Amino acid sequence: MSINSREVLAEKVKNAVNNQPVTDMHTHLFSPNFREILLWDIDELLTYHYLVAEVMRWTDVSIEAFWAMSKREQADLIWEELFIKRSPVSEACRGVLTCLQGLGLDPATRDLQVYREYFAKKTSEEQVDTVLQLANVSDVVMTNDPFDDNERISWLEGKQPDSRFHAALRLDPLLNEYEQTKHRLRDWGYKVNDEWNEGSIQEVKRFLTDWIERMDPVYMAVSLPPTFSFPEESNRGRIIRDCLLPVAEKHNIPFAMMIGVKKRVHPALGDAGDFVGKASMDGVEHLLREYPNNKFLVTMLSRENQHELVVLARKFSNLMIFGCWWFMNNPEIINEMTRMRMEMLGTSFIPQHSDARVLEQLIYKWHHSKSIIAEVLIDKYDDILQAGWEVTEEEIKRDVADLFSRNFWRFVGRNDHVTSVKVEQQT
Repeated sequence: MSINSREVLAEKVKNAVNNQPVTDMHTHLFSPNFREILLWDIDELLTYHYLVAEVMRWTDVSIEAFWAMSKREQADLIWEELFIKRSPVSEACRGVLTCLQGLGLDPATRDLQVYREYFAKKTSEEQVDTVLQLANVSDVVMTNDPFDDNERISWLEGKQPDSRFHAALRLDPLLNEYEQTKHRLRDWGYKVNDEWNEGSIQEVKRFLTDWIERMDPVYMAVSLPPTFSFPEESNRGRIIRDCLLPVAEKHNIPFAMMIGVKKRVHPALGDAGDFVGKASMDGVEHLLREYPNNKFLVTMLSRENQHELVVLARKFSNLMIFGCWWFMNNPEIINEMTRMRMEMLGTSFIPQHSDARVLEQLIYKWHHSKSIIAEVLIDKYDDILQAGWEVTEEEIKRDVADLFSRNFWRFVGRNDHVTSVKVEQQT
């Protein structure tokens, strides 16, 4: 059935987007059986580092005094300063309200104790089921750091995640802090040398292979500064060249690069103290051109890099750009980035990931993003309608399933997931 008016088009697009299950291809969430490292509940929502940075613009409490508080005291302070004394109009504050509303709680009561009582009655397993259903997320890709002792022990014990959760092998300490992490590798039985030689190369490759076999990750990933360059004769450059790229090619695992973060420009703020910088595209361009048998997932933190990244994706099919990362995850910028990508790449990209660190954030991140992506799709389908092209409901559902799930699974080479992705059926 073809669609011949904008009104009908808008209804069909919104239905398709809202009802399409999502593969959230980058989060900081964990399967509920991974000890206590899965963050969830109202106090975790309120003490998310976006809100910590925001509250410090208002409160007279020093950073040191803030960190000395209990989690509950921190949440009380943030609630009072950002939600009671002032209107919660920032995207991070609005997100908390959307989470509460999505869970059936009334934000208008402004009663933090009522919200806490709701969460106190839940188990993490119950809350995972509830949130995934409310957010319509079918698959969650975690961030799994083998250098994190809290997480490492679960993997070494042979613990496997819930089938809805998929591993991503995070390698920031290996690539960005090798002078420190090589001592840990030695402690774990990997005989890396002080000098970078064939012995060190083989041992780092063995480390990567061991963790690939243990985790079965859908990709390997690193967060990189705006100064990232490749090739270069640095620890990071050598490990990428000699170890990561050949291992990734051998196992057909994409390398995900998140580029543009300046860590700890305000060290006392911890995770809330990171900044953003414009990066050179030369290193990404070199990797794409010189390593055609490798696949690269890339997102960038600076708004100024977005146009260059899209143009680069037009040139190299081994690049998949994804999401509106971190400081880009604001409605105005999501709208701008999604339109630019669609106008230059069609539907051959991954429009969003949640980057959620707290379970309930899945509700607001996907609710907010889906509404924006739907509006972009309505405009783009309307453009081709005006040009005489017929658009059908089945084609809209196909495109939406690609954007929210199948593009990712195709790119990482998990064809079993491509064929199992449900295309929403609601009309």
